[in-house]
Amino acid sequence: MKIIKIEVENFRLLKNFSMDLEKDLSLVIGKNNTGKTSILSVLDKFLNEKSKFSYDDLNIDFKNELDGLIKSTDVPDEFLPKGIKLKIYIEYNEADDLSNVSRVLMDLDPDNNKIVLGFEYTVTYTDFLKIRTDYAAFAASEKAKVDGEKKNKPRELKEFLKQELDSYFHTHKMSFEYDMAANTVNDANFIDLESEGISIKDIIGFKYISARRDVTNKEKENTLSKQTSSLYKKKEDNSDKNQATENFKDQLSETDSTLSDIYKDLFSDVIKKVQDFGGIKLNDTDIAIISTLQHRELLEGNTTVVYTHDDHKLPEHYNGLGYMNLISMIFEIEILVQDFKRDKDKKPADINLLVIEEPEAHTHPQMQYVFIKNIKKLLAEGIKRDDGINRPLQYIITTHSSHIVADSDFDDIKYLKAEAKNNVTAKNLSDLRKQYDDDPNQYQFLKQYLTISRAEIFFADKAVLIEGDTERILIPTFMRKVDLEEATRLKAEGKDDTFLPLLSQNISIIEVGAYSQIFEKFIEFLGIKSLILTDIDAIKVVKQDEKGQDVWGACPVNEGTKTSNSAINHFLKEVTWDDLKALPVGNRTILIGSSTLCICYQQEEDTYHARSFEDAFIHINRVFVNGKKDEFQGLQNRKLFDDGVSNAYILAGSCIKKKTHFALDILYHSDKDFSNWNIPAYIKNGLLWLKQD
Repeated sequence: MKIIKIEVENFRLLKNFSMDLEKDLSLVIGKNNTGKTSILSVLDKFLNEKSKFSYDDLNIDFKNELDGLIKSTDVPDEFLPKGIKLKIYIEYNEADDLSNVSRVLMDLDPDNNKIVLGFEYTVTYTDFLKIRTDYAAFAASEKAKVDGEKKNKPRELKEFLKQELDSYFHTHKMSFEYDMAANTVNDANFIDLESEGISIKDIIGFKYISARRDVTNKEKENTLSKQTSSLYKKKEDNSDKNQATENFKDQLSETDSTLSDIYKDLFSDVIKKVQDFGGIKLNDTDIAIISTLQHRELLEGNTTVVYTHDDHKLPEHYNGLGYMNLISMIFEIEILVQDFKRDKDKKPADINLLVIEEPEAHTHPQMQYVFIKNIKKLLAEGIKRDDGINRPLQYIITTHSSHIVADSDFDDIKYLKAEAKNNVTAKNLSDLRKQYDDDPNQYQFLKQYLTISRAEIFFADKAVLIEGDTERILIPTFMRKVDLEEATRLKAEGKDDTFLPLLSQNISIIEVGAYSQIFEKFIEFLGIKSLILTDIDAIKVVKQDEKGQDVWGACPVNEGTKTSNSAINHFLKEVTWDDLKALPVGNRTILIGSSTLCICYQQEEDTYHARSFEDAFIHINRVFVNGKKDEFQGLQNRKLFDDGVSNAYILAGSCIKKKTHFALDILYHSDKDFSNWNIPAYIKNGLLWLKQD
């Protein structure tokens, strides 16, 4: 039995939210404020009922809708309950124990193996009418206070609802009918679980490890040592008592007897004084001080976790926070697994769901790799008791770590994306495979590439796709230079910059070589603004082979008849060569789903059209390069710079010994503010386009 999907309505950013769950691990990723913590919170509020819903939990759009309905002069005739809703879709098979869920089954068709549990925090139409009446009285009272000058400003509807929300909104638990044929839920046909006395806790057990963990390596706060006591309590309470537990108790009993004899002599003086004081009647009940070591309390105060270093046992707080966090999570997982097992008189729940929030806290990349590699192995056993009862464990991990993502299975990943201001969607990364059905090799390439080193794009707002090492080295500096120049220009014009500096934006730089077109569907999936920086790669017929076929080769742009660049040929395939050369940046922009993509390549600058980055840079910075040519480590044939004949195309082809060295030369010989050289126009214009929201 497993949860296959959850749906949420009107809870914070989760306005109309749906997320599939995997059988074991579901890795939930996304940028900040995309609802990862909200998923944990809504499950906790409905399933554990430890905290109440508040007005601030309502989705902003729903707040506005509710506000409009309450204040409107037109009252709707009727409506179904409105508010926060959660649906949990469960799938079972013939091997599952159905004793707990038998009372929530809505369809006895053996082919229908779906259960839909519903949880609602909603206002009914009747209570809505009561809100209108009560708020009208509240508003009149507030107005009277202002008119009587008892206050400057009346409280508004939101203050009224914050204070009185629970008077009108109420929690309900249901099991809905699932229509197999239509693949939909029939909200009108349900079982009310509370009126039927059906406990959700026997069906779903829910636990979590919050990102706000009590992990510290301060000297007086022994986090791990405290957890050993908690772990013992859990083990001692359930059916998994072993011989070690019994031996521990037997030893404490013997120690109690020994210590009691010692206490008799140790405290004899004070006992005698009590007797002499008259507090005890002669021959009446005497007092004694005995040892009552309690196994639980003893562990809590006297168990110390240490770690060994060069045969020395050092206190736990000498460990770094990363190791403390990792060890503490393992302890906490074990404690929660014991909770899932329940005590010997109760069976574990049919479904056990564990959420681990941001396990990467305080840990370096290598430790994050270790965590995600081993977490499946750690939790694979599930909920297994000594009495033979065994339940699987489903778990959700939320993360911002590109290192955890890079070492994860693509099929486990759920990508959260803010599609609108007050709504988030969840996408299965496995669904990308279907979009690459026409060329599975492209999907395989994308999957391998992202899991090797470029998973940070999942957490980016924008992306720059570049060809190679030269751009990777220089793009951050180009961004800094653009930021400086734009700030100077706007200040001179007396204007404010309406966009964040490039280096203050969440931009991922991805090296894709000649394969940027393969990333088209992936960019569409992510829905992020993207810039492709590439070369125009002009070619012409240079000869004919033995069979009379044209042989194409590289050439200056003014001699070229087409481009060999695969990205340009893919994204701008409808544009002729002549139009391609003169195409302004605005016309190189392509809409891909909800993503906007701009492909930038060399453009004519100072009456010259370069073919490559090096070509373009040398042309507009010839004075800079010529003045430093003897110091540039990436140059050869330096005399060509002095002949006055060679153009930038010849110099780029004949004088650059190694492109990466040339890029490093540019950085090494730059002024502090990078003012002694210019950025090629196609790169600068592309970065200015990317900078805009």
